[in-house]
Amino acid sequence: MTDWVAILKEQSATGDQMGREVPQMLANPDISEAQVKTLFSALEKQAEFVEKLRMALEKFGHDFSIIKAAERLEER
Repeated sequence: MTDWVAILKEQSATGDQMGREVPQMLANPDISEAQVKTLFSALEKQAEFVEKLRMALEKFGHDFSIIKAAERLEER
């Protein structure tokens, strides 16, 4: 059985890390267009995965607080 809550915690940690690192990367004046495109692609993949995770949590009837945490992560 899939541990959706553990996956949510892992994705939240990844989101926190990205929230710290992305602004630093974008503030670097030497960042290339290719790096920005790669970064954007990674952020899009993360967002798509979190959306699917939120839908799975809803489907399997997890508590409202768990679903709200997934929604907050998805909004980030």
